[in-house]
Amino acid sequence: MAELVREGDTVVLRLTTAEKMEGVHGDIRVAASSVQSVMVVDDVIHAVHGLKMPGSRIPGVFAMGTFLSGGERVFAIVHHNMKRGVRVSLRNSDFDALIVGADDPEALVSALGLA
Repeated sequence: MAELVREGDTVVLRLTTAEKMEGVHGDIRVAASSVQSVMVVDDVIHAVHGLKMPGSRIPGVFAMGTFLSGGERVFAIVHHNMKRGVRVSLRNSDFDALIVGADDPEALVSALGLA
């Protein structure tokens, strides 16, 4: 399962080999200074919408990859068993946001230390 962590001044989204293949992307690294906000999302799968470019998705079930919606470029990793997650809003980055499913999103937000 994907892991969103803070490594000093960098936020890293580490993907498993399968997630890299399904999301058609490698691990993502962004400067912590690029983070505008981090918020808990209670219905994480429905927070992912728009045109999939590229990646894998079954709407309402799972989403892995890049999505274009409303002028935003979002990278999402949400597995079928994930009900909740986090949205990391970014600026000055390749993506406008990262959406990641998480078992305990509140603990993840706290661990990132960016809220």
